[in-house]
Formats: sequence, structure tokens, C-alpha cells
Amino acid sequence: MRGKRIVVLPLLVASVFLFAGAALNHSWASPANPSLGIFEASGDVGTVLHPGSADYDASTATYALTGSGENIWFKADAFQFVWKKMSGDITLTADVSFPTTTGNPHKKAVLMLRQSLDADSVYADVALHGNGMTALQFRDEKGGLTREIQSNLSAPRRLRIARRGDYVYMSLAAAEGEPEVAGGWLRVPLQGTFYVGIGLSSHDKDVTEKANFSKVELTPSAPSAGQPTVYSTLETVAVKSVERQVVYTAPEHFEAPNWSRDGSFLIFNRDGHILRIPIAGGKPEIIDTGFANRCNNDHGISPDATLLAISDESQGEHDSLVYTVPISGGTPRRITKNSPSYWHGWSPDGKTLAFVGQRNVGVGGDDFDIYTIPVEGGEETRLTTAKGLDDGPEYSPDGTFIYFNSERTGSMQIWRMRSDGSRQEQVTFDEFNNWFPHISPDGKWMVFLSYEKGVAGHPPNKDVSLRLMSLDEKKITELAKLFGGQGTMNVPSWSPDSKQLAFVSYQLIPDEVGGTK
Repeated sequence: MRGKRIVVLPLLVASVFLFAGAALNHSWASPANPSLGIFEASGDVGTVLHPGSADYDASTATYALTGSGENIWFKADAFQFVWKKMSGDITLTADVSFPTTTGNPHKKAVLMLRQSLDADSVYADVALHGNGMTALQFRDEKGGLTREIQSNLSAPRRLRIARRGDYVYMSLAAAEGEPEVAGGWLRVPLQGTFYVGIGLSSHDKDVTEKANFSKVELTPSAPSAGQPTVYSTLETVAVKSVERQVVYTAPEHFEAPNWSRDGSFLIFNRDGHILRIPIAGGKPEIIDTGFANRCNNDHGISPDATLLAISDESQGEHDSLVYTVPISGGTPRRITKNSPSYWHGWSPDGKTLAFVGQRNVGVGGDDFDIYTIPVEGGEETRLTTAKGLDDGPEYSPDGTFIYFNSERTGSMQIWRMRSDGSRQEQVTFDEFNNWFPHISPDGKWMVFLSYEKGVAGHPPNKDVSLRLMSLDEKKITELAKLFGGQGTMNVPSWSPDSKQLAFVSYQLIPDEVGGTK
């Protein structure tokens, strides 16, 4: 909570741009196998019943692949692959298409980076499916499960996969022009020399399919000396399948989604304003918050969906204060008398707000603690007094508990207490620093943001994970790994049916590629 502010471009993480493997393989310009153009070899990866093939037409610079294979998914892959060994930072771009619309709708034509030719290898690819769905797929450990981030652009014409340091991302173009960043900035641990190429899986072990790759460009990239462009991506993740879906991405910094009570739209903050966007994507629209034009990332919707609680820094000494405003926009109504105050939770009956405040600064009261206050305003009630930071208070759906994060034991862990502040007890006990607990509307799950042990506070531009705890069994699983932190999931972001979560991931894209070229 310390240092909360209106939207500022995140500080750049130097390590992102000290790319591993800066010595590039320049032999791409002189192919070892002229019959395959810029690539060296081809063959089937994994177990296939029908051998694949690759033909290169030099006159049109087009690759025609025929491939079988059950899938590129789960713990092992089966597909036709045309590849070249490279190292360092690369960009692979191609126009990709299927000559027919028949076959399995999930047949896949891919641009791929792969550690080895083993079926269970670490890899990342941009996969165009037969039905037009396009995703950044990845397996970040040998023998692990494949996961994906689905783009909100269907049936793109031109695809790109790029590696920068340990990170991989995708860019797409619907028609003419260069691909634009389409979400996904993932740490995929490719070591030393790896395979770069194009591939095809029929998604049906008993048949073969065809795909065409034209205008293929494979280029090594030197590290950029300039500042990158910061991209923010609004995503959702399904609890059951852990599949991620891009809702909106843009070359700007925005934060902290709330899911509407009817499930139809999302709310987030950008440049001091609150915006809403349909869950299907589109153009965000600013919600009128009057004079409150320095809103930070602590905001949320009332249980009856009529009000929005915001935390704004536009007044007085520009410390954060809590206000309510009609959900459709209007004049803010001040709730907290004292500052700084940061909203985090509504009681289920809509009568009480939970927030974090710092009081009596400089006279022995520097700690952030958790308070409640009537939604109509009045006197605040202090609920925590432990030394150190207490943050992120959120009510359970039945109003019995308030969950929060606290560093009182030396690391940031999740705690809970009765709604009157009594019976404070620790909930998580692990080697991560855990922030911002959010309880599902059905009361079965808690999701929270986890940093590595050595990370202090909740800074931006870090490798983090969203983790899910079953409140009955206390079992924790990982929902998503991403690049983010501050702004990713500060406030309640569950879908009303408890099946999905919304969050924001971030990318630091070098200026020479990915829509800024």
C-alpha cells in the first residue's frame, strides 16, 4: 500500500534488457538446406501415424506443410516441424493459412520456439487453429502441462512470435500491415541453442492436414538501447481449465479490474480515471467521476451494483481519500475524513466499507492498518494494530470474515479475522510473499497474488503468479504465471458465477518490434 499513486509508467527492470545469449546466430541468411529456404531440416516430433512433409516453393517463398499428430498440448506433442537451430533473441513472422476449412476445428499451424525435439520439450508457439482461434501456447518445464493465452483477434492473417531475453510474446495482424502486440509476455526458459520454426498438427491422429506459410521472416535481434513500450493486457482466466483470454491490450499503463455484478463488463483505472469495457472487448469508456481525476487502483462495485467506491488523490494534500459515486457516473461523495485511505471491500449488505489507512504519521503511527466505516460516512473503526503493513481487506460473501494480507510475521502472508476485528488468524504459510486475497462469490475459493520470497512490497514489473486456495481443503494451486505485480489484481475481480477471474498483465516491448517497428 505504501507509495500508491496515480498511474505512472512502471520502472523498467534492467534485467529484462540484459538479454541472455546476446551472441546471435547469424547463419540464418545462409541456409544449410536450400530446399527448405531459411530452415535447416524437417521431421515429425512425437508419435504420428502418418508421416508429415514440407515443401518449399522458392518462386513464391511459401512453405506447404502436411502433418498429422494428435495435438500440440498437454504433456507431449505430435506434429510436423520445419526448423533451424538458433540462440539469443529472434523474431519469426509469417502469413499463415489453411487451404481447406474441413477437418478438426482445433488443427494447429504454429510458429514455434522449442528447446529440443523431444515430445515433452519446453516450448512456446503462436498457434492458429482451424476455427480461427489464435493463442500463445507454452510449456515452461520439460514434461509439464501446456498452457495458453487466447488472443481476442480471430483468424489473423499474419503471425509473429518474438523472444527477448527469457521472455516470449505474440503479435498479430488481421489484414495488411505489420503485426501488433496481442498480449502475453511469458518467461519461457530456453537455454543455449534451441529450435525455431513452423509446424502443423492435425489434432486427429488418424488424418493429415495441410497449412501454408508465406512471407516467412526469421531474424535475430540485438538488444534495444532505448526504452521499451509498456503494454497492459486485460485478461481473464478460467478456474477449471486455467485457460487465459485477452479482453483488451494497449500500449499504455492501466490497472486493477473489477467484474460487474451482472458479468457483462469490466472496470479498471487508467491515467487517474475509471473506465469500463464490455467483457467481449472493444473500446473502453471513461466513467464520469467529477473532480476525482486522480483515481488509483483501489476501486470496486457495491453489492447492489448501484455505486462505485473509488480512492482518489485529487483533493487537499493529494493523499488518497475514499469516495462513492453512482456506477454510471456522477459527483463523488466523500466517505473517509482522514487520509491516506485506500478502499478495498464492501460488506455483503452494502452498509460498510473496509479500507486501509495510515494515521498519525511521524508521531508513532506510521503503520498501515485496516479500518471499516459506514458507507454513509461517519467514524472509522480500527481493526488491526500489529506492527508492519496490513493491507487488502475483503469481506467473505457471508460477512463473517475479513481476509487481508499482513507482514506481521516477517513475510507477507494471508490472514483473516472476524468482521469486528477479533480472532485474527494466519491462512497461508509458505515461502512466497502473498498479497490481495479475493474470495469467490460462492465462498469456495480464495485467489491471491504471489511474489517470490525476496521481493519486498508489491512493486510492478515482476514475475508473479495468481494462486488459488480451496477454502475447504486449504489446497493451493497455480492459476497463472505472468509479468506484473502492482496493478495486476489489487481489488475484487471474480466473475459473478465464480468461474473466472480478471487481471492485468504487463509487457515491456523493445521499440524495434511488435507494433512499434
